[in-house]
Amino acid sequence: MPGTKIEFSCNKIARIKDLDELAALLFPGSMDQQKIFLAIFIELKYAKGQFIPHLAPLCDNHSFTPRMLETVRSKMRRLGLIDHVSRFNKAHGYREGWVFSSRFSRSIARLSEITQGFIERKDPLRERKDRDLFRYL
Repeated sequence: MPGTKIEFSCNKIARIKDLDELAALLFPGSMDQQKIFLAIFIELKYAKGQFIPHLAPLCDNHSFTPRMLETVRSKMRRLGLIDHVSRFNKAHGYREGWVFSSRFSRSIARLSEITQGFIERKDPLRERKDRDLFRYL
């Protein structure tokens, strides 16, 4: 059985050139989920104002089940790729639907900043704390 865990290997990330390769990275082991991811992503990308009121019509248009759509949609939302907009949101004209989110890209950038900060920070007090952490693990 193929694995479903996302593996963010630097080599895999460096080889990504197209959207289908990103889909394979985020949804490993399931071509069906990759196809649904691509359907949601492309439909949202080319929708007017990058806003889709309902994702359910994608099931009919691309012939996949609502359960599979819900699985992929929830993973995309947990990752921070898409967000649900409430009808109380003035920025989207008080319409309810789905939009792209910047949480994923901000989180990846923040992870990079944090890692770089850990590498660059060198002081005697920090070194003692880091070595103490190592002892207790």
